[in-house]
Amino acid sequence: MVVIVDRSEIRAGKLEELKAAMKGLAEFVEANEPRPLAYDVYLSEDAARVTVLQVHPDSASAEFHMQVAASGFAGFSELLKLLHIDVYGEPSDALLERLREKARMLGGATLAVHELHAGFVRFGDR
Repeated sequence: MVVIVDRSEIRAGKLEELKAAMKGLAEFVEANEPRPLAYDVYLSEDAARVTVLQVHPDSASAEFHMQVAASGFAGFSELLKLLHIDVYGEPSDALLERLREKARMLGGATLAVHELHAGFVRFGDR
């Protein structure tokens, strides 16, 4: 499994435009990418920051997302400044390179990879 968490600062006066763009992106991902387990967008209580949480079954799913959705990323540079990308799991080198490109495009965010030490996952209906 690969989990990606992007944290960004919302540019002044761009909240409503960002909300519409993020809703559109989430709908695009849901309609065009069958493998992600989750793609969620969260706004901070003060509406100054946005966090995007992606959960993929493997690195290939995340790579596909970066390939399919990447064309829309440039338009977000006017809406937000990407601050941090945290990756949990075992991302491929190709995925990491695409994430680095996204980080450069959207404000020079830091990228950190976190390896699993212990734990388990329970997804699905119970």
